[in-house]
Amino acid sequence: MPGRTAARRSIALLASAALLGAGAGAAATSAPAPAPAPDTSRRAVTDTVVAISIDALNPKALTKLGRAGTPHLHALLDQGASTLNARTEHELTLTLPNHTGMVTGRRIQATTGGHGVTWNDDRRRPGTVQAAAGESVESVFTVVDDADLSAGFFASKTKFSLWDRSWPLATDAQTIIENNQKLVRAFKRDLGGATRAFRLLHLSEPDVVGHAKGFMGQAYLRAVRRADRRVGSVIDVLRTDPRYAGHTTVILTADHGGRGKGHYDATSIHDYRVPFVVWGSGVDPGTDLYDLNPDYADPGRDRVSYDGVQPVRNGMVANLALDLLGLPAVPGSEHDADQDLGVSAD
Repeated sequence: MPGRTAARRSIALLASAALLGAGAGAAATSAPAPAPAPDTSRRAVTDTVVAISIDALNPKALTKLGRAGTPHLHALLDQGASTLNARTEHELTLTLPNHTGMVTGRRIQATTGGHGVTWNDDRRRPGTVQAAAGESVESVFTVVDDADLSAGFFASKTKFSLWDRSWPLATDAQTIIENNQKLVRAFKRDLGGATRAFRLLHLSEPDVVGHAKGFMGQAYLRAVRRADRRVGSVIDVLRTDPRYAGHTTVILTADHGGRGKGHYDATSIHDYRVPFVVWGSGVDPGTDLYDLNPDYADPGRDRVSYDGVQPVRNGMVANLALDLLGLPAVPGSEHDADQDLGVSAD
């Protein structure tokens, strides 16, 4: 239905332009270029992508808890393509900036082409990602929408309402429930009742408990175990429902790690090191993402800038998901913009 999509995109761009004027003051912005038509020649390897972000999942929690403590996450590691040594955005190890990077494929700093979301709260000024960046910013949601497919997000922090304000006509589902158990129930109901190409599920409890009780402490580790069970309940649906079994790919990562009292030090490996796991359709099981991708480099313990050979980053979620769906990269994106992050040897 190209006519419907074109009309929706025109309305969305007008709305974004109005918000830009309100949020960016006197800063001048050029008219956004029309979104490119979907490249229908690309080959899809999956029908739907489920992205799962476990807020503040320090990879060391997985090694400390082991298979007995996190059986479902370890099953994804065993059966997927993964690394426990991916990186956050370079500038900040905070929730909203990194999650916005996940869905836009952009770095954070607006002056160098980033999305501009440097805050981590519910503020309404700037009111949109576009206002923060000072220009039109597309996302995984808008690319999916341009292909006349459906996308949505399910988050457990109210600050994610920024996304619905930024891409109001492309987020067909926008569910925010702070209780993680209730959120997962809503997510599974949506799996049962709607056909979507892309969904993002955000689980906040490890971060919430980490701030209250200390990251990598016993209370935090118990929260990670609960997150593991919730992920497992979602995977059970994807494995057993014939609408998803064999037709779904999961991308699991985190916005940041954490140790002790917080995760605010973007120069600390405990904060900038995150997992990145891909499981399901189109994925070679039991493989290492760095072994599959010689154009990317395992960073060891280093904090790597955006110059030179890149590590796997959490900001690659958007373009990897679109690649798996046979759709083009997010316009203006940087992370995996060539869609060359492989999850199989083919």
